[in-house]
Amino acid sequence: MSAAIAGLEPIVGRYFPLELEGRHHRVYFEEAGQGIPLVCLHTAGSDGRQYRAILNDPEITARFRVLVFDLPWHGKSSPPVGWQDEVYQLTTDRYVGTVMAFCRALGLDRPVVMGCSIGGRAVLHLALRHANDFRAAIGLQSALHAESAIGPQMAETDYMHRPDVHGGEAAASAVSGLIAPQAPPADRWETLWHYSQGGPGVFPGDLYYYFVDGDLRNGQVRGLDTDRCPLYLLTGEYDYSASPEQTEEVLAQVPGAKYQLMTGLGHFPMSENPEHFKTYLKPILAEIAGATA
Repeated sequence: MSAAIAGLEPIVGRYFPLELEGRHHRVYFEEAGQGIPLVCLHTAGSDGRQYRAILNDPEITARFRVLVFDLPWHGKSSPPVGWQDEVYQLTTDRYVGTVMAFCRALGLDRPVVMGCSIGGRAVLHLALRHANDFRAAIGLQSALHAESAIGPQMAETDYMHRPDVHGGEAAASAVSGLIAPQAPPADRWETLWHYSQGGPGVFPGDLYYYFVDGDLRNGQVRGLDTDRCPLYLLTGEYDYSASPEQTEEVLAQVPGAKYQLMTGLGHFPMSENPEHFKTYLKPILAEIAGATA
């Protein structure tokens, strides 16, 4: 490259092979920065583009190596060979196993894990099962369970996989009400665009984990040890799927967890209004960096 390109973003995208459940997957991830690894988990039916503002923030990337991967079947991570003969369904074991395989494949040393929605649930499972492997967990819109506010027909039937329904547009429409009214229009519509591009059956397959298999109301979250893996919870006030009241249920059962309500934000804080979201995130990252130092 003979000259610098004005506005060139520092994000680097790569593919790498990953064996999951005995099958070969080609997984895509993006990264930027250096320092403490920060692995970010996207929401159901979407992909890693939701974290573009975090990847592009020089203050964050000066101390953190931000890594965002697309789950298999999502974004640029294609499904495995033979996908056309099966129904995609995300389970707790599959989700946790995928995150751990990603961290091991890249040789990450006790990363921080941050996830939103299904990712916010996953960080609870990860902290429960692999506390010693993470230096902290940040749950965005974390709840022990989820309300079927987007419509049970999308979680429990083939509504989105019909010839007379555009699954992507239906998914975007279903989640649009979860975005706070204060969200800048450009960020709101980019968030919905990501949803409109989802593969057939992927959003309902993710919702199986969100509504059914990943339910934590059995009390096991009480075993989460915040001395081994500090837990930070951030929830937008306009989220009615994983509401502030539901996050407070987590807080009540996990001694040592830290929680803050995010005003003016909904279910997708990192993409619907990233600049406002970062005012809540950066103090947490500074605390983690300070503890590491």
